[in-house]
Amino acid sequence: MVVVTGQNKVSGNPDDAMSSSDAEDDFQEPATPTATQAGQALPLLPQQFPEVIPLNVGGMYFTTRLSTLRRYEDTMLAAMFSGRHYIPTDAEGRYFIDRDGTYFGDILNFLRSGDLPPRERVRSVYKEAQYYSIGPLLDNLEDIQPLKGEKVRQAFLGLMPYYKDHLERIIEIAKLRAMQRKARFAKLKVCVFKEEMPITPYECPHFNSLRFERSESETKLFEHHCEVDVSFGPWEAVADVYDLLHCIVTDLSDRGITVDHQCIGVCDKHLINHYYCKRPIYEFKITWW
Repeated sequence: MVVVTGQNKVSGNPDDAMSSSDAEDDFQEPATPTATQAGQALPLLPQQFPEVIPLNVGGMYFTTRLSTLRRYEDTMLAAMFSGRHYIPTDAEGRYFIDRDGTYFGDILNFLRSGDLPPRERVRSVYKEAQYYSIGPLLDNLEDIQPLKGEKVRQAFLGLMPYYKDHLERIIEIAKLRAMQRKARFAKLKVCVFKEEMPITPYECPHFNSLRFERSESETKLFEHHCEVDVSFGPWEAVADVYDLLHCIVTDLSDRGITVDHQCIGVCDKHLINHYYCKRPIYEFKITWW
């Protein structure tokens, strides 16, 4: 934009024309204004929006009211359409948001009337609500299934700080073995145990006494590592071994990994007197294609 003031009028006389060097100086890239120049700079005009907003979200078209996009002031959409930021438009004049628009309709339905998506779309809409920072929608989605159950599950998994590391180890071992054997699948042994001490129906009385009265030397006798690839446990919660197995299989499946498992016995390592480890051992079969 060229601004002409009353003090610098351009004469029509050719003799008064600027030299080439002067012209180059006038058309140089403007520098970033300093603190003293900032007060003299012209303010940028806010972007003006119509009441009805046409949108292009990743190639999908929507139409809504400006007030709908601004319903919650602490969201990304409210900030985008506040007038403080420039939003590009497509060839048809629609305001363009560079984001997959598959679930944007669910976002608009919540902003319009508080409607929540059906259960099968909850997880996907939750991710979009995170992107657009729509706090009220996030709160509502976290309070319904399947996200509500996921919060309970994560509370249980929080008892095992190395859970995610163990999942990665399962994947890496299975991948390495399958590549070495040039095989479609790989098998590995996984130990999942809830109790730190060995226990069987016949050993409960001895176990309970040892548990509360054992010395440091006795404790070391029970410490060992089962001969498996990965070991989960122990933990203190109502959830049992089968609950953790369900979590492992579910999380591997969510990553696109096909897994089958079966119990193949227990660890028979002798510990002390008539005590043996007896932690259950499972065979995991990871199929890659």
